[in-house]
Amino acid sequence: MAAGNDGASKPEDDDPFGYLYEDGQAAGAQPPQGGGYGYPGPAAAQPGVPRTSYHQVRTVGERQYGHHQQQPYVPPQQQAPYGQPQAQYAAPETYGAPQQTRQTPLPPQRGGSGRGPNTKGLLIGAVAVVAVVVIGIAAAVISNSGGEKDKDGKAGGNTTSTAPSQVSETPTTEPTTDKTPEELPKQDAATLMLGGQAAAEKTVQGAEGAGGVYVSGFNAPGASVTWKANMPSGGKYRLTVRYAIPAVDANATLTVNGKANSLPLGLKNFIHSSDPNLEKNWQTTWAPVTLQQGDNEIKISCEQGNQCNVLLDWLEVTPAPAG
Repeated sequence: MAAGNDGASKPEDDDPFGYLYEDGQAAGAQPPQGGGYGYPGPAAAQPGVPRTSYHQVRTVGERQYGHHQQQPYVPPQQQAPYGQPQAQYAAPETYGAPQQTRQTPLPPQRGGSGRGPNTKGLLIGAVAVVAVVVIGIAAAVISNSGGEKDKDGKAGGNTTSTAPSQVSETPTTEPTTDKTPEELPKQDAATLMLGGQAAAEKTVQGAEGAGGVYVSGFNAPGASVTWKANMPSGGKYRLTVRYAIPAVDANATLTVNGKANSLPLGLKNFIHSSDPNLEKNWQTTWAPVTLQQGDNEIKISCEQGNQCNVLLDWLEVTPAPAG
């Protein structure tokens, strides 16, 4: 279909919805100037003359439909409060100068200065809360300290402490159980009280006694050495003896405070020497003894049944082994 006038016809013949606009004309609506849908234009369509557009340009708010009249726009700041009649729209220049608004100051708060919240009251309240918390903590610590004292039996009655106890962080030093080793007696055999055929001599080399002196003549029954040993404390000890033998086992009788041991003092060839030279066979032995605090009489003697071919160098009391 080509553009232009296709003959004398009505708009509603071309527009399937044109009949809707006829209702307004039938109801007596005033046709707008220039025509439009449902209304004829300023001139009837003529054959061979292109008809004008069905749409006519109108200024916003100019076209009116029916009996309704568009209300003029009123800015929000000029509208009346809710519930009061709205004023008709008029141009802004018809109102004159705007009225000056006056701000109504807020009423001052009770108890304040009128410039803000009562900060002084808030500060006093905060301080009071902190004080209550501190008092509660102190009371709990005091109560706990008093309870521990009562439990341990160190606090009498209902006495309570007025201040929390302080815990010392300094580690306590435990008392040491180690004692200074006691100085136990030691004596050269030649300085002891000699009995029988026992005599001091120094012809054999290797003796540790003062001047190399030792006790000889101990190979006959009745020979003896007696020692008055002073002990710092009583208990079980060892009696250590240094001696020399001609590479042959020997023995003797040991008596402590008048009581002879059931076993002889063994003077054996512990170094397993095969050389009978006495100066090459110096060695030591020991026997368990029980001594009392103070003076003790220790006697080594050659009795019947003993093998006493031996030289005596020195005697010493030593600690007994642990256990």
